[in-house]
Amino acid sequence: MQAEPSTRGAVPDLAYPPRKTGRLAQLARELGKNKHYYILMSPYMIIFFLFTVIPVVFSLALSFFYFNMLEFPRFVGWQNYARLFLNDDVFMMALKNTFMFAVVTGPVSYFACFLFAWIINELSPKVRAVMTLIFYAPSISGNVFFIWLIVFSGDSYGYLNGFLIKYGFMLEPIQWLTNERYILAIVIIVQLWLSLGTSFLAFIAGLQTIDRSLIEAGTVDGIKNRWQELWFITLPSMRPQLMFGAVLQITGAFAVAEISIALAGFPSVNYAAHTVVTHLMDFGTIRFEMGYASAIATVLFGLMIGTNMLTQKLLRKVGD
Repeated sequence: MQAEPSTRGAVPDLAYPPRKTGRLAQLARELGKNKHYYILMSPYMIIFFLFTVIPVVFSLALSFFYFNMLEFPRFVGWQNYARLFLNDDVFMMALKNTFMFAVVTGPVSYFACFLFAWIINELSPKVRAVMTLIFYAPSISGNVFFIWLIVFSGDSYGYLNGFLIKYGFMLEPIQWLTNERYILAIVIIVQLWLSLGTSFLAFIAGLQTIDRSLIEAGTVDGIKNRWQELWFITLPSMRPQLMFGAVLQITGAFAVAEISIALAGFPSVNYAAHTVVTHLMDFGTIRFEMGYASAIATVLFGLMIGTNMLTQKLLRKVGD
């Protein structure tokens, strides 16, 4: 019988090196492995892509054109942005008011939501359920903010004017909603009242999911009070809820429009409560300068993205 040739010590054939798995192959394998999840997600992703991603891309492209919905779009380059920041005084006022909303209502509402959620979470289940409903109710009550029109009514029958006149703080009623000294502050107060909603509910849910064994382990490791427990255990354990609440608060703070229009009119007196969104509505739905309105929308989108990125960076430091 002829012996098989020995292969000991043979040099491997380098003419055909082992084929490396490409990224596309890995992606295809991952899609095939989790195809059921992607199938279930596909309706939402298709709707999100059609009604969010594509409009944002089109708006960004349209911001470089002049388009009045009657003529064919005409490319103007950076002209819309130059007009926006150099020649539009009303936009600069709207930008200042929007930053005021974002600085005041965003952080204040965010911390208030978490503080109330943290306190209410310590109550008994029945009381917690009632208090959660009370705090969440304004967010699900539609145009409930119209009750503030009665509170700040400019005649003596308005609740605030009636109270101040009755107890001698003033002799004549104040036109709260037509006086530019008070309009912005009133809209901020109403926005704060309405913003104690979805974020508050998310924080309550996050507090309910914290593993109690982590708190017990923290006590053994040297945590001495509730503030240390909050910083080292509670907040790191609910980072997803904190991020969700931050996105909602940032979006709500930069997108204030309906409340301003309902309380102060459109436009408000001397544009005292004018915001970027109301400016966008002015040029997009009244003047039909769609290219200019797209430039306003792009600036607003950039502000939201930048603020969200900054917030994410800050939230990563929680618990460090």
